[in-house]
Amino acid sequence: MLTERQQLILSAIIDNYIRSAEPVGSRTLSKREDIGYSSATIRNEMADLEELGYLEQPHTSAGRIPSNKGYRFYVDQLVRMPFMRVEDAAYIRRVFAERFYEFEQVMNQAASILSGLTNYTSIILGHDIKTTRLKALQMIPLSSQSAVFILVTDTGKVENKTISLPEGMEIQEVERVVNLLNAKLTGVPMAELRQRLHTEVAKELGRYIQQYEQFVELLEETLTHEPDDHIVLKGTTNIMMQPEFRDVDKVRDILTLFEQNEMVVRLFDSQQSGLQVRIGTENKEQAVSGCSIITATYHLDGQPVGTIGILGPTRMEYARVMAILNELSDNLSEAFERFYKSGA
Repeated sequence: MLTERQQLILSAIIDNYIRSAEPVGSRTLSKREDIGYSSATIRNEMADLEELGYLEQPHTSAGRIPSNKGYRFYVDQLVRMPFMRVEDAAYIRRVFAERFYEFEQVMNQAASILSGLTNYTSIILGHDIKTTRLKALQMIPLSSQSAVFILVTDTGKVENKTISLPEGMEIQEVERVVNLLNAKLTGVPMAELRQRLHTEVAKELGRYIQQYEQFVELLEETLTHEPDDHIVLKGTTNIMMQPEFRDVDKVRDILTLFEQNEMVVRLFDSQQSGLQVRIGTENKEQAVSGCSIITATYHLDGQPVGTIGILGPTRMEYARVMAILNELSDNLSEAFERFYKSGA
């Protein structure tokens, strides 16, 4: 365990390095009023911290920079309860006070807020299909042979498909079918629609239309709801503005990763509720081994349904980012709750 003096010096080095992106020397620290130790004492402690693996010395004559181990200790032991800047909190709440008509709008807005406040890359992974429910169905006849089938989810998402109607089907029959479907399927999770179609709707359709078996097959295909990736990325080029990423190859690898949805999901999908911080090589992908990823989950009825996250350099302003993510995830949870309860 580090001594109080070592913890103070390590924290000061990390704070300095986050602001300056330059190695920190003992003379720089000795000038800080909150340190109160001589340059020689600080230098000895820095040498011990380096030997313990908490600091690194990029060049022989240079000061020290934090190692991944140093950042991990800082996040786990030295960062207190995240402090939310008043102006950050006010801005977030002001934006979320607006009325949104689709949950995708909320996700986009949250990602923009996060990227704008931090100058890092923000990622939001959408809610699971298991929590998305049908709000309403509608069929609008285009001709005697076709109609537009409209599906609305409780998150405000609207899907429409043009379908071919069974031969001889009357408009009145279409209306009765739509009323039956809404009565039986409204509020059902999207993942269960096809199953419910067979268990609760199919036989009853026979009372309304003659070709009900053919129509059930048509509905089965129409109600197949493939979940979108629901990935929102903002500020993808912000990484290029960080001095650690002047190497073109490093940036190219990261930007290439952003184009692979499956990889993004793997990196950012949090299996645990709350704030999670992965630093440097704790991220398994080589492309982001020089980055930190911080994620938070947003919830519905206390259960995590999506992830909001930040990717930036390991030299990240951890306390502020964690506070912003906390606030945003709370607001996102409240917004999702509203959409889920009222369907926007």
